[in-house]
Amino acid sequence: MAAPSSNTCGLMERSIRERVPPLLTDLYQFTMAYAYWRAGRHQEPAVFELFFRDNPFGGGFSLFTGLHDCLLFLRSFHFTDEDVDFLRSVLPPATDPAFFQFLRGLDCSGVTLRSVPEGTVVFARVPVIEVAGPLAVVQLLETSLLCLVNYASLVCSNAARFRLAAGPRRKLLEMGLRRAQGPDGGLTASRYTHIGGFDLTSNVQAGFLFGIPVAGTMAHSYVTSFTSLEEVWPQTLVAVNGEPDPVDFISLTKSWLRRVCELLGAETGKIREGELAAFLSYAIAYPQNFLPVIDSYSVSCSGVLNFCAVALALCELGYRPMGVRLDSGDLCRQSVDVRRVFRLCSEHFSNSTFDSLIIVGTNNISEQSMVELNKKENEIDVVGVGTHLVTCTKQPSLGCVYKLVEVRGRPRMKISEDPQKSTVPGRKAVYRLLDAEGHPFLDLVSLAVESPPEAGLPLSCYPLRCDNAPLSVTPAQVVCLRQEAFTKGQVTHPLCSAAETRAKVQSSLQTLHPRHKRLQEPDAYTVALSEKLHNLVIEIRKGSSNNSSFLLAN
Repeated sequence: MAAPSSNTCGLMERSIRERVPPLLTDLYQFTMAYAYWRAGRHQEPAVFELFFRDNPFGGGFSLFTGLHDCLLFLRSFHFTDEDVDFLRSVLPPATDPAFFQFLRGLDCSGVTLRSVPEGTVVFARVPVIEVAGPLAVVQLLETSLLCLVNYASLVCSNAARFRLAAGPRRKLLEMGLRRAQGPDGGLTASRYTHIGGFDLTSNVQAGFLFGIPVAGTMAHSYVTSFTSLEEVWPQTLVAVNGEPDPVDFISLTKSWLRRVCELLGAETGKIREGELAAFLSYAIAYPQNFLPVIDSYSVSCSGVLNFCAVALALCELGYRPMGVRLDSGDLCRQSVDVRRVFRLCSEHFSNSTFDSLIIVGTNNISEQSMVELNKKENEIDVVGVGTHLVTCTKQPSLGCVYKLVEVRGRPRMKISEDPQKSTVPGRKAVYRLLDAEGHPFLDLVSLAVESPPEAGLPLSCYPLRCDNAPLSVTPAQVVCLRQEAFTKGQVTHPLCSAAETRAKVQSSLQTLHPRHKRLQEPDAYTVALSEKLHNLVIEIRKGSSNNSSFLLAN
């Protein structure tokens, strides 16, 4: 396992400043900020909320991640002279020069962020982040915060679904860097898929930055680069027991290959010499980490035979080979055939190491193919996933939005012809209600000024996306979901490592009832408004229609 670097925190904060400077936003954030400033409204207290409208991948839940980077972004938020000079060149010429001086002194010292803890299971329409502060600055934060949360939460949720599909026994390897949407997408994917349940990554930089265990041995190009045993150099290997005389490793392996072929009744004429040369060369370089890809040619006629010969030679010298990787064809059937060969070698040659060899499967694995893999007989210990994991092919965006809910202490609401795009007004509190078995069954969104619900006492609420009929529930436990994480320019909640957030994800998922975790057709989780908040929505809707004739007023 790759240990976290001692200066990881400093590296990550530097990384945030470089990856997410304040100019990484949409131009209209600056034009709105200028208009607020020009009207003298830039210091008005305002509250925005971040949420998503639908659970991703047709599932019943999402995982909330990205908070760590949001907090580092807020802490380092400021404009440099170079930033301001560029803004002068792109904003309309009529922009008052004094506005640029205002931007130069802007920071997040007046901003407060309250959030659901990172790694928590969350549901559609629940406001996971609340950002409060001066109107101009909290408006400017919108795009950057959405960028930091959207993909992180989406790919983490995707990873959790792969983990649910794979089950708890199998190890999962993320190997999507080459297919990711650019270097930052690759790093973000490695980090948050690990948090979502993957055990390993092929991404070395992710291991360095985030302490994620890294894994990988060889590609087909390495195997096919060899054609002859004459290319193997050096040709000797020293035994583990410390005997000074190196052993002719090629001759030792060839003797084992003859014995393996006799055991299996294999045709020696179909064995690829170049493949054997590649395996020998790699084994001599890494005798304790021998795990080759064995399907460059034929698994049964060449790959598994060459592997067993080299592995048995390593065992004779006191080393422990690790296993093999399969990367094409019917992975389930091939893994069963390979395991059968391993068992035969273990029994015939009295070599128990072959009982613990691992089989890695990698071949364009999707969530569906993972589900199907579990339905078939197979002997795969580790599954490597790339494209379908990091690109989230089933759903490319989570669709988080950042909406204004309060200005100057007064609730604000977007009323859209599309009910899905209407917002819920007012500053809020969010509570998770649990049943007697500790399973969450309802998230209650109420006004911040309301008293919290109490365990054991019935309450009336109004589920979202239903008719206006109230629902009466009695929680066995009540959890306040959001907590203050940033205020007065400082992070006020401990920043968690990837390992700590990963543990939070697993504990949060374990509390979720299986009916909400089903990958296909899960039961819908209930998100509801308190009675007072429901009444406020109705009142504002009525007021909006009543005020539509303001042009006719004196």
